[in-house]
Amino acid sequence: MKVVRITSTAILSLLLGIAALAYAQHEDEKQDHAQQQGGHEQGKPQQQHAQQQRHEQQEQHNQQQAQHRQQQQNQHNRQQARQQPQRTQQQQRIQQSAWQQHRSQNWQSDHRTWQQRGGYRGYRIPDDRYRGYFGPSHRFRINGRPFLVVGGYPRFQYQGYWISTVDPWPETWGNDWYDNDDVYVNYVDNGYYLFNRSYPGQGIAINITL
Repeated sequence: MKVVRITSTAILSLLLGIAALAYAQHEDEKQDHAQQQGGHEQGKPQQQHAQQQRHEQQEQHNQQQAQHRQQQQNQHNRQQARQQPQRTQQQQRIQQSAWQQHRSQNWQSDHRTWQQRGGYRGYRIPDDRYRGYFGPSHRFRINGRPFLVVGGYPRFQYQGYWISTVDPWPETWGNDWYDNDDVYVNYVDNGYYLFNRSYPGQGIAINITL
């Protein structure tokens, strides 16, 4: 009987030890899982903070680039203004006289398109130069630019090209539009025209030379 009791006790002790070991392992696994879960949850705010910092740094970089481009543009405009020669009173009278002589009395009847003139046969501006300095988005003022009178018609220089008017200008435009209005050169209907932003829709036929 003693042998049976001893054997039963040993078996019971062994079972209790196995159960205790299994319970301890289960608790350890729960603790490890909780730590991993907690570490994952703690990592989320850190990742979000890092992403926000990168976004703010990118925004700051973009703003600095925009400011730099604006400063370069302002500097370029100031340089152009310094390079433009100041007109004397005599030059002003010559230019004013040249422009006023070609003011139309009835622009609708006096104006002729390049198609009516038989097509444009002058110099054609290269595409890359045209995209960079011409078209509706590139306005400028004639005032202060190199100026000539050729064949009785005004001629002025812009971006290295001489622009000659071959059309009278509309009577509806202001008397001093060539001094104070923003203009631009556009290629439409197979020819070049000078447009006044203050009076849209009316283009003066012009000729381009080097």
